[in-house]
Amino acid sequence: MKFAYLIEPPFNFRHADGRVDGADVALARHVSAALGSGPFEPVEAEFAELLPGVAAGRWRMTTGLFATEERRRTAAFSRPVWALPDGLLVQQGNPLALTGYRSVAARAECRLAVIRDQFQHRSAIAFGVQEERCMIFETYTEAATAVRDGRADAYASVAKAHDGFLAQHPDWDLEVVTVPREEKQPAFGCLGFSLEDDAFRHAVDEILEAYIGSPEHRAMMAGFGFSDTDVDMLVAR
Repeated sequence: MKFAYLIEPPFNFRHADGRVDGADVALARHVSAALGSGPFEPVEAEFAELLPGVAAGRWRMTTGLFATEERRRTAAFSRPVWALPDGLLVQQGNPLALTGYRSVAARAECRLAVIRDQFQHRSAIAFGVQEERCMIFETYTEAATAVRDGRADAYASVAKAHDGFLAQHPDWDLEVVTVPREEKQPAFGCLGFSLEDDAFRHAVDEILEAYIGSPEHRAMMAGFGFSDTDVDMLVAR
């Protein structure tokens, strides 16, 4: 089974020896084995390729994405596989004293890095960040590098992705500001499928329902930095 992912620790990343790993990769590998759908084949893609690629049959399933109404017009989605708050990646010491999207909007000098078409780009605009202050990138590493080098003041993504990246790059002198729940509630991420592959999606959902929240699933998620509280949000959804 071909599974499309993008480099975004702790969901998907590559070890020094080239092995692909991460919470979403491990979950997809479990699904593939349970289905008996042949060899598991992770395929790295850019974010903008994920849903067009699954619609075109280039891969069978994608890494977790926010299942917005707009995306549901072109793709189908599994039950939630994670629920996480957004976060801002900023330079060490948080020089602009950012606290969330509202503070970015209030600081006219703040340049915000985002990934093309990601949910956080739209969230920033909804909170009043002008489009001309958004710097568009194609990959996580490009956006994080812009913050490290001072070309951007913050990078909006999932807070857990920032945590995972910094665990692998402790020398980058960056830190994470988690967007408070009172500003924006954590959002659910779901695996993506072709609209024409409904039977496959249903089969995957049956496996996920049996697996998510189990001791084995909790241990797997803990290995990538997720707490029981993180998993409980999925079980009680």
